[in-house]
Amino acid sequence: MTNSFVVTGAHVVPVTAPAFDGGAVVVEDGRVTAVGPDVTPPPGLPVVDAAGAWLVPGFVEAHGHVGIHEEANGWAGNDTNEMTDPNTAAVRAIDAVDIDDEGFRDALSGGITSIVVKPGSGNPIGGQTVAIKTWGGRTIDEQLISDAVSVKSALGENPKRVYGEKGKTPSTRLGVAKVIREAFVAAQDYRAARDAAAAKGEPFTRDLTKETLVRVLDGELAWDQHVHRHDDIATALRLADEFGYRLVVNHGTEAHKIADLLAERDVPVIYGPLFTSRSKVELRDRGIPNLARLAAAGVRVAITTDAPVVPINMLVDQATAAVKEGLPWQTALEALTVNPADFLGFGDRVGRIEPGFDADLVLWDGDPLAATSRATRVWIDGASVYQWADGTGVTTPRW
Repeated sequence: MTNSFVVTGAHVVPVTAPAFDGGAVVVEDGRVTAVGPDVTPPPGLPVVDAAGAWLVPGFVEAHGHVGIHEEANGWAGNDTNEMTDPNTAAVRAIDAVDIDDEGFRDALSGGITSIVVKPGSGNPIGGQTVAIKTWGGRTIDEQLISDAVSVKSALGENPKRVYGEKGKTPSTRLGVAKVIREAFVAAQDYRAARDAAAAKGEPFTRDLTKETLVRVLDGELAWDQHVHRHDDIATALRLADEFGYRLVVNHGTEAHKIADLLAERDVPVIYGPLFTSRSKVELRDRGIPNLARLAAAGVRVAITTDAPVVPINMLVDQATAAVKEGLPWQTALEALTVNPADFLGFGDRVGRIEPGFDADLVLWDGDPLAATSRATRVWIDGASVYQWADGTGVTTPRW
């Protein structure tokens, strides 16, 4: 069997089950098949003796632009925003990701094995996101987790600035909400006309933009809402209530101010990035302790670097800072693993160490949320993709 081995001797943190020392984690053909303190390794499989190390699931970056906003490539590598129309629901991040972007190597050094790559926040409706593994394929298609994840949308300063400077709608918060509302009404009408034509056996002209929004209305795709201020978050809730889609708040700088409303609706928040300055009005109340306040109110949370805004390998460092400011350790670990995977619809594959799940595993030389700990080995789908050796991080060649 390929991509098969046994890890023994580690302090294993499955995330959704109690941690244990010793025992074994068995990987066969790229998936976890057995986990526990009393597991006996099957004969014939290679053994990784991890005594003294911590074994945790690979982390999930829930909101990044790695590969579409390439580092060190300037404008030639920046495909984040198609800012030629306020509604670009039909564009897909998968069509613009360079999997050889340096950010993916950085991700491995930070123990990150999955990322949701998203279009930017220049448009009210920015486009379709994609969930991929951070290494292992020769093309993005070979690293694909799901291309049916979400549609990125933006409220607040970004879209009103972009289109205000162009002298066209939307140039205000009023206009941004109008663009989104009109787009969904048009999608509702499109769905009704499409279904009526299908019932009659009549031809129907497809519209990729409206079809994408119908998938949001039908619950197939989440609505990833870039939003910072509390009043914009209230608008996000209002729109979600009006059209019934599955809302995920991204950034949520002032979400703590209306945390009870988010908790009542079970609207999750992908919070961050935490390591930034207050660079615009929307970020005036930015603060790392706000994440703990959100979680204490019962809001399910994840953490983002918004890479390359913050280097992606610092995802775990942001969690460490949040723990320092009051976020419970277990909640912080869940915010890096099970939560983002669950929020965005692929929690049946990654985010925990459990039989049947992808063998995306990371060895750390200590508590991963301790500032001095280092990821020493990373596996994706059971394949060894990164190892710290002789003071250097070594990535398995892709080609």
